[in-house]
Amino acid sequence: MYSGIADKTLFTLFGAGLTALFLAGCQADAHKVQASAPDFGENVFVLDPQMPAEEVQTRLDALFKQQESNQFGPERYAVLFKPGVYHNKIKLGFYTQLMGLGRYPDDVMLQGGIEVKATWHEEDATQNFWRSVENLSVTPDNGTMQWAVSQASPLRRLHVRGNMLLDDNGGWSSGGFIADSLIDQQVNSGTQQQWLTRNSNIGSWTNANWNMVFVGVKHAPDASHWPNPPYTDVPQTPIVREKPFLTVTAAGEYQVYVPPLRQQTQGISWQDAHLNGTTIPLSRFYIAKAATDNADSLNAALAKGLHLLLTPGIYPLDKALNISHANTVVLGLGIATLLPTHGNPAMQVQDVDGVILGGLLFDAGEKNSEVLLQVGQSKTATSHAQNPISLHDVFFRVGGASVGNATHSVIINSNHVIGDNLWVWRGDHGNGIGWSTNKTKHGIVVNGDDVTMYGLFVEHFHDYQTVWNGENGAVYFYQSEAPYDVPNQASWMNGSSNGFASYKVADHVTQHRAIGMGVYCFFNDNPEVKLSSAIEAPLGEHIQFERMTSVSLGGTGEITHVLNTSGDAAKPGSEVSRLLKP
Repeated sequence: MYSGIADKTLFTLFGAGLTALFLAGCQADAHKVQASAPDFGENVFVLDPQMPAEEVQTRLDALFKQQESNQFGPERYAVLFKPGVYHNKIKLGFYTQLMGLGRYPDDVMLQGGIEVKATWHEEDATQNFWRSVENLSVTPDNGTMQWAVSQASPLRRLHVRGNMLLDDNGGWSSGGFIADSLIDQQVNSGTQQQWLTRNSNIGSWTNANWNMVFVGVKHAPDASHWPNPPYTDVPQTPIVREKPFLTVTAAGEYQVYVPPLRQQTQGISWQDAHLNGTTIPLSRFYIAKAATDNADSLNAALAKGLHLLLTPGIYPLDKALNISHANTVVLGLGIATLLPTHGNPAMQVQDVDGVILGGLLFDAGEKNSEVLLQVGQSKTATSHAQNPISLHDVFFRVGGASVGNATHSVIINSNHVIGDNLWVWRGDHGNGIGWSTNKTKHGIVVNGDDVTMYGLFVEHFHDYQTVWNGENGAVYFYQSEAPYDVPNQASWMNGSSNGFASYKVADHVTQHRAIGMGVYCFFNDNPEVKLSSAIEAPLGEHIQFERMTSVSLGGTGEITHVLNTSGDAAKPGSEVSRLLKP
């Protein structure tokens, strides 16, 4: 479990030890960096291009060695690169964020590259979660950046000066996300099962398996022959705001840049010489540290109208963080993790304009929480169309690290919310896993109107995994797996229907759009279990579903229909079923 003094002490000891190792041998240059940097705590490493490359490489290698297979450990780290050129090749493990501090990706040039493989897991990358890279230019030493990952491993604001490869030697990888990035040459998805590329420029794309979706992408592959290959192309992104990011000026002043809301866009946001967003000085942020902060100190800062910068760590919370001021930014570094300890929500966002959450992991505690994140107190008619709430790289976990219980992971009551890469996960492996152990109902419930999601991953919940009650919702790329651990059919019935659809649009809804959907099953506790339908929705002129796929993974279980009673069964001997439209 993460709660308690013993775990916090262990975390502090690990962090202090690795920090000391990282800085050893670099003292002549490190003091220059630390003198101008805010106190981000011992788990944030600020690098300067004047540091000796050999020393930096040694410390980065030590960080990777600790984090390579540390899937459920308490350690969290962020590595920040001041503008300049670095001659290093970085292997990236769990709970580690790499971030350039320039205003543009090309302000930080990493000559050597970034690599994620799955050697620790026999080249199977389906468990390569919880890491991220943003705002860098990467020149791979062999011409190809290898990024073999699955969920919760986003890439943002990258310039890859070469190719990209999304698997490891033919081993499976399962779900990824890249946004606002320029890849000069070819992206090879290999055995990657599904992927969302949003607002990017790519040289070309090769390979596909089940569900490859491109939204607002220049040079996206030809999608006219779906499902051979299964490419989905939405030429323009209807509405989006890019994730805020930390920068440093030439004078050493730290700021957070908040990109503007954009509509009907294609390609990267940073091609122009002048960026039109908002710059917030770091003095307007409360810099939080997991070792010393709690719900009271964080709420006191929020009540004063401060933004939050959550440095890497696990934050036990005995009450919800309450965000009541419009335009509040809560930005996590190093997969900062919020852990409710008393059955409380971890965070409640009031129904106000412009709140932005980014880079956070909500981890359920052992005592059941009714909800981990609630956006809006209740459904209202309030419009946020001109300045919506947005969620970027926000992840949820129920079980896996330890026993966790949450009836709902996230409930969205506010209107016009934008979701930009959400993974909502009831753990299927790790600690505290079992049908009656990590208990849930729904993953996400959307009550608000005009809510838009780019990259919605929801997996393994007991009931409907996604429930959509609001009008005019839109989802671009959906990935879901039914619960693996259904003990028998009798214990998983929705009235007379076998199981609960992954994606449920309420019967009263009259307008909805979902495109590029994949729902899978793997009933490994009982292969005789069946799911009647992957998706349930009312039929109507303005209910639009396009390019849907269901898969029986390894032929372990059956999804009888794709949408309502349409679509063939995905089952042993016929594992993949496709449906273009209802």
